[in-house]
Amino acid sequence: MDMLVKLYELKRDPALDERMTSQGVTIRRVLVPELPALTSWIEPRFGAGWAAEATAATMRQPTTCFIAIQAGELIGFACHEATAKGFFGPTGVDQAARGKGVGHALLLETLLDMHAQGYPYGVIGGAGPMDFYRKSVGAIPIEGSDPGIYRGMLSLAHPSEISS
Repeated sequence: MDMLVKLYELKRDPALDERMTSQGVTIRRVLVPELPALTSWIEPRFGAGWAAEATAATMRQPTTCFIAIQAGELIGFACHEATAKGFFGPTGVDQAARGKGVGHALLLETLLDMHAQGYPYGVIGGAGPMDFYRKSVGAIPIEGSDPGIYRGMLSLAHPSEISS
């Protein structure tokens, strides 16, 4: 199910920013030359579909894909404008980094960027952890939105299904 967020009500969270700083986590836009590293990190953890969406977001100018880095290593990402205008996602955090505020920091940075680009509202497409989005940014469910824009999406071809 999709969720809706009032972007015009969001503010930076100094405590969250300090938490990221104290953990040595940097949140920033991905650079286009980092795309191969980004997609090779995303695909085994979250699948080829999310890697494709992150590619689309990275190829925008300015890029609409943000990354979290700790000790020089990628630990998470979040995108907007990947599959549809006004849509947040995909987003993912490495299992070892979950529960430390990284996902919240990525979410907030990405949604604030959406607002800076002129959106008053944002849609969280196919929101998985709905309680997280509700608590973090006040997102509300959009009734009747499942499967939403992903309805009828093609399955990824498996090597055995490719004709020679």
